[in-house]
Amino acid sequence: MSSSMDGDVRNDNGIVFNIQRFSIEDGPGIRTTVFMKGCPLRCKWCHNPEGLEKKRQLMWFDVRCIGARDCLSVCPTDALALTPSGMVIDREACDACGKCADACPAGALEVVGKRFSPRQAFDEVIRDEAFYRNSGGGVTVSGGEPTMQPRFVEEFMRICREGGLNVALDTCGYSSPEILERLLRLADMVLLDLKVMDPGRHRVLTGVDIEPVLNSARMVDGQEKPVWVRTPIIPGCTDTEENITALAEFIAGNLETAERWDLLAFNNTCGSKYTRLGLEWELDGAGLMERSVMESLAQVARETSGVREVEWSGATRREE
Repeated sequence: MSSSMDGDVRNDNGIVFNIQRFSIEDGPGIRTTVFMKGCPLRCKWCHNPEGLEKKRQLMWFDVRCIGARDCLSVCPTDALALTPSGMVIDREACDACGKCADACPAGALEVVGKRFSPRQAFDEVIRDEAFYRNSGGGVTVSGGEPTMQPRFVEEFMRICREGGLNVALDTCGYSSPEILERLLRLADMVLLDLKVMDPGRHRVLTGVDIEPVLNSARMVDGQEKPVWVRTPIIPGCTDTEENITALAEFIAGNLETAERWDLLAFNNTCGSKYTRLGLEWELDGAGLMERSVMESLAQVARETSGVREVEWSGATRREE
């Protein structure tokens, strides 16, 4: 495994890019999802680009900017330049200190990524304990990829378990076995992403080899805890019957604990996030999936995987 999979071992604090309350898609019941920064994959369709890098990052919202230029004068590294075409951020020089965001009268600059201690994060999620109790929900640790910040996530999950909260681990599976095993011991259930079964296509589309992911899936199954498999259905990438059949056959032969399989239709609303981070999105302009295709792929998944519950969700386009 490469060093990028070793996670943050400096201290127990973690960098979170979002704490999403009242989530109904990240496990059973009403949940609070804690999104960790940092991911070893570079999926071409990623709809949370703000979660890719583990470090804090500066985002610029063009629709808010009024050209006040207060941000330029307070930047200690001279990383900002306001040009006729918009704000230019020197990403190498910018350390996301947040001084520009504090100075901006229109809120056009924001720092994404907030540092929490495990106890501080628990204090946030415990506020919704009544909703978890009444709905059979709990807390989901997602990302990014939670195994990239293992010390924080392990301690946070431990505190949640001691507090009586149900804890789900949402992972892409690309992790060292040692780290994943530590976190699995504290998870009540696992949300496992399986995207592409063909090894060559997996490397092209996600940037990493598939074998560590498959090994992690087998390890997850060995924990004998409920598993929800999740597969993004991306036009031109993962949306073939051959891919779903191959994934279904792997699930049937290796994931006896899989209780549910969710097919998630492509989300094309995240392009603005890439712009705010100064990134280009390869799938910019791609259309939504057709409803009939989603239903057809779901039927293939039901017939081949043996999973009791197969669902698809997400916006679809009107068919001609």
